[in-house]
Amino acid sequence: MNPASTKIEIRGLTMAYGSYVVMRDIQASVRKGSVFVIMGGSGCGKSTLLRHMIGMIRPAQGDILYDGMSFWNQDEDGRKLQLRQFGVLFQGGALWSSMTLEENVSLPLAEYSGLPPADIREIARLKLALVGLAGFEEYYPSEISGGMCKRAGLARAMALDPEILFFDEPSAGLDPISSRNLDQLILELRDSLGATVVVVTHELASIFAIADDAIFLDADTKTMLATGDPKSLVQSADPKVRTFLTRGKTPEASPAPTAHPKTP
Repeated sequence: MNPASTKIEIRGLTMAYGSYVVMRDIQASVRKGSVFVIMGGSGCGKSTLLRHMIGMIRPAQGDILYDGMSFWNQDEDGRKLQLRQFGVLFQGGALWSSMTLEENVSLPLAEYSGLPPADIREIARLKLALVGLAGFEEYYPSEISGGMCKRAGLARAMALDPEILFFDEPSAGLDPISSRNLDQLILELRDSLGATVVVVTHELASIFAIADDAIFLDADTKTMLATGDPKSLVQSADPKVRTFLTRGKTPEASPAPTAHPKTP
């Protein structure tokens, strides 16, 4: 991969909790403006890898680079500046239940932007409109559906116009139609904002609909088994990767799902 096109590089990453190794020797590159999916079975360390990427956990070994610069070799001020370029949608949405949707989206703006309240209010409403929640600004999370909470969480993740968006199981708990709509929204926002997107998911429909590239983590071997376009990985030489991407059927008998293709 051309270094100029690389937004994120994972080099020889080992993830561990004390003496317990979760994953070792992870190598991957994420292209600027692409959707990169972290996939694998339950308990393989997908969310743990995302937490390493957003600076919540320090690697046991290895490094993560953004635009060619090491995240962990910077001083604290440098890491804080890098974190300002991240927007994160956690699995449950992580909205403050005591705040309206507008107040939730306004929170990072009030904390970091230095803008006057009127401007913050305007930006928060714009972000909610971008995810289809115009008119719901004064609603509380308990008053809207799970899919709407996910979209509100996405609006908050975009509040500071980040260069990189991280999503942890964005489709978890959603019905198929809401999941498809969220996939389309992720692609539309990627295209309109020019952001790089990293998604943790095990949902095959989402993987084939949004991923430009992916990495497959395996809990048994505690390492990555494959990386690349999921549509190509269906033909992977590794049986675990093939089984995961075809639900155990042969690729010839069961082609990659195309239920909701990418937006042109």
